[in-house]
Amino acid sequence: MAGSRSDALVVFGVTGDLAHKQIFPALYAMEKRGELNAPVIGVAFPQWSLERLRRRVVDSIQHTAGGIDDQRALDSLLARIEYVSGDYTDAATFAAIKQALNGARRPAHYLAIPPALFETVIRGLGAAGLARDARVIVEKPFGRDLASARELNRVAHAAFAEDSIFRIDHFLGKEAIMNILYYRFANSFLEPIWNRNYVASVQITMAENFGVKKRGAFYETAGCLRDVIENHLFQIVALLAMEAPSSRDFGAVQAEKAKVFEAMLPLKPEDLVRGQYAGYRKEPDVARDSDVETFCALRLFIDSWRWAGVPWFLRSGKCMATTATEILVELKPAPQRLFADSMPKHGRANYLRFRLSPDAAIALATRVKTPGKEFVGEQQELFLCEELAGQEMPYERLLGDAMRGNGALFTRQDAVEAAWAVVDPVLKKHDRSHIYKRGSWGPKAADLLLGPGGSWHNPGADECGC
Repeated sequence: MAGSRSDALVVFGVTGDLAHKQIFPALYAMEKRGELNAPVIGVAFPQWSLERLRRRVVDSIQHTAGGIDDQRALDSLLARIEYVSGDYTDAATFAAIKQALNGARRPAHYLAIPPALFETVIRGLGAAGLARDARVIVEKPFGRDLASARELNRVAHAAFAEDSIFRIDHFLGKEAIMNILYYRFANSFLEPIWNRNYVASVQITMAENFGVKKRGAFYETAGCLRDVIENHLFQIVALLAMEAPSSRDFGAVQAEKAKVFEAMLPLKPEDLVRGQYAGYRKEPDVARDSDVETFCALRLFIDSWRWAGVPWFLRSGKCMATTATEILVELKPAPQRLFADSMPKHGRANYLRFRLSPDAAIALATRVKTPGKEFVGEQQELFLCEELAGQEMPYERLLGDAMRGNGALFTRQDAVEAAWAVVDPVLKKHDRSHIYKRGSWGPKAADLLLGPGGSWHNPGADECGC
């Protein structure tokens, strides 16, 4: 079935928030581009009429940035939609789905549902014969730890082949994330310095200036380590650290990413700092004595020939000073200090900085001589701000790729399990969370991970004031 296009899309959880915020706008964008060309069967428990579901689709698109700007495309999308209401544990629900598919032979089943229901729905699809020649798209998190990930993989493989399982992480569909892969392997000047001989450390920060909002119940079951670090930030690490794939084929890319996860050393409690913003315990659906982390920082090592000994520092949190995601690759200083100020007293001499959000940019920091007789310099950034107008939305790209059978931006079984193996030792064995002030950069204890003289790069504060 590789390479054949799915001829129907079944969306489980179609009445939920994810569908309203992300999936409907993505389908609308695909319709405008002429890339949908398949019926869409929504499935959920509520006893809604088809007309009510279509009104929700319209409401979703009205609240997107562009609103409804193509009535013909909207009408076409609404005409494609059907609705099946039923319990996921009831075989009659899957019989109704089969009837609604009306002879479609290669459906893609998208599980936009709570993770606790993944196995139930996959088993139901298999028992009803709906997994044959089909694909399944599974939202993160894929498991809660190594054991649950292995069990979910076992259940999924009982119904679907590995190349028909698409583990979706919308982060990988972002244009700026995809550009990391392109930038690394399309530019030859990076390769000679992209290793332990020249790279001193790598920092990745994903900060959000808001709290858990209405997701307190979810966060109580997940926490920042599971929700962000183990998937989003690990995926960035893989793109930065992987060896060049033999081709752009998605299998070759996935194989190299999996090797990175397999080379990561398992975390120890001393590699991890957990934090919780002040007031989190007063959020709705949060336990009054909760120790769940809303901030997580860790020190990671990759035991490979290229990266042995280079520390990777990952940090993410809610209610922080800003909302931004940046990568800082710090280079080692020049081996001989021919000029007294070649290494600044404060800050970093040379680094490569990737800004992933809210806008996209790449910056290279260098020292240049200031005018005059003295050999004195100053820090400057060569700064490239990328114009991303007209880019595809992450869900638009990922849904389209899954329906085409292109797995390059999805995660493979071995990579999922290898990533969980890295964090598994500290999921239960760790220190208590440190309370930190809203609007800060997290608990001060996170600074200790960087060692003497080390400091975090805070996104939004350009190193050179550029």
